[in-house]
Amino acid sequence: MPSILPVGDPAPADGLLPASAAEGAAERDFGVYLHVPFCRVRCGYCDFNTYTATELRGVSQSDYAGHAVREVGFAAAALEGSGLPARPVSTVFFGGGTPTLLPPGDLAAMLGAVRDAWGLADGAEVTTEANPDSVDADDLRRLADAGFTRVSFGMQSAVPHVLETLERTHDPARIPLVVGWARDAGLQVSLDLIYGTPGESLDDWSRSLDTALACAPDHLSAYALIVEPGTKLARQIRSGQVPEPDDDLEADMYELADARLAEAGYDWYEVSNWATDTAHRSRHNLAYWLGHDWWGVGPGAHSHVGGVRWWNVKHPAAYAQRVLAGESPAAGRETLDAETRQVERVLLLSRIRDGLGVDELREAGRREVPGLIADGLVDGRAALRGSIVLTQRGRLLADAVVRRLLAEDVAQPQDSAPVEIARRT
Repeated sequence: MPSILPVGDPAPADGLLPASAAEGAAERDFGVYLHVPFCRVRCGYCDFNTYTATELRGVSQSDYAGHAVREVGFAAAALEGSGLPARPVSTVFFGGGTPTLLPPGDLAAMLGAVRDAWGLADGAEVTTEANPDSVDADDLRRLADAGFTRVSFGMQSAVPHVLETLERTHDPARIPLVVGWARDAGLQVSLDLIYGTPGESLDDWSRSLDTALACAPDHLSAYALIVEPGTKLARQIRSGQVPEPDDDLEADMYELADARLAEAGYDWYEVSNWATDTAHRSRHNLAYWLGHDWWGVGPGAHSHVGGVRWWNVKHPAAYAQRVLAGESPAAGRETLDAETRQVERVLLLSRIRDGLGVDELREAGRREVPGLIADGLVDGRAALRGSIVLTQRGRLLADAVVRRLLAEDVAQPQDSAPVEIARRT
């Protein structure tokens, strides 16, 4: 089953935000996330808010773009009515699910609605996720013509038995083909990998890295498999059908990836993300980690503006009913207090290469820094320059580092925080 939404407070039907959300908005970037909740099949490890055709209960994929366009119009009116300054959109990200299950024309219409509502900043980054078997060369050309600048392919692995365990349906031989088609269309390319799948060996992981690097993507993400409660994979592990992921093996896989990517000219800029240079970092994801503003469109999508966070109803039918009625699709929201915002800032900024300012820590956290350096978890030279930057070992133990930096803080990160926590703690 998909993950459970947080409870939060009731969200107003008009979507208006408190006056505090507008404070300092002109200094923050504004992005838009568009969730497309459709998949051909549900992968056994996935707990994202996605639906196959048999789970839609009376709503149609063909109507979805129109519903998303309506929410974009609602969002523009709500932000203006809340006193937010007009800001062009810096980044747009289509995630899922599998956004490219919709026709390119539908995705273009959704992007057009964003452009019409707010305008796109010069050089705006516009990304869509795609499965390797969900697009062809013509699809990618049409997306590029519509204004998309980047595509992120869910490669996950190049090894058939690993893909089978993950229940991914694409042929690994298709990866270089779709990357080539994206390049021909003028799109930047990111590849997403997963390591630590039950039954995956270090040699299997090395083979996947070889295949990915041979494609020379601009950007690469590598995430440790997280066994989410309630998923098919969790049930298989509990019943003994497949082994539980091995933390030590996952650490070896991360170290191998980091070394191989560095050799190939990629630089890490977040615990699980590498890019060929700063221009090819995912600016949309960086906006999450830096605490900027974004509006999340679609069922189950999360938004954050000026310390106010909310999340939409999950099912596409409930979502459609709300937006067609001209009401906010939000199921709940919360206004983050200063304590929670401080905790999340430490949590997020400590994960990126640019680091967290030592002066942003409270006294108890600052006292931990020498010990973290001595333990090989924080870069001592960066600390002398005033920044907390994780070493490779620190990246493997990122959650433990954060706990030490927040030694006296009692607030904990909320479940709705937009962050992938490394499984290795």
